[in-house]
Amino acid sequence: GRSAIEWIIDRYQVRTDKKSGITNDPNDWGREHGNERYILDLLLSVITVSMESVRIVKSLPKLDFEE
Repeated sequence: GRSAIEWIIDRYQVRTDKKSGITNDPNDWGREHGNERYILDLLLSVITVSMESVRIVKSLPKLDFEE
């Protein structure tokens, strides 16, 4: 599967529908709500959660599955 960062990069791109010509610019939402950093802040949050998840998983004790 894709990482969360790859998913955000894919989903938050400016795209123009070939058939209708309508442009979808995810940055518009941030501008309309007075938060032009919305996508950057989202990406930084995902990076932080990913790094913390790795840190937590590394700190977990090893499991022994011997029967």
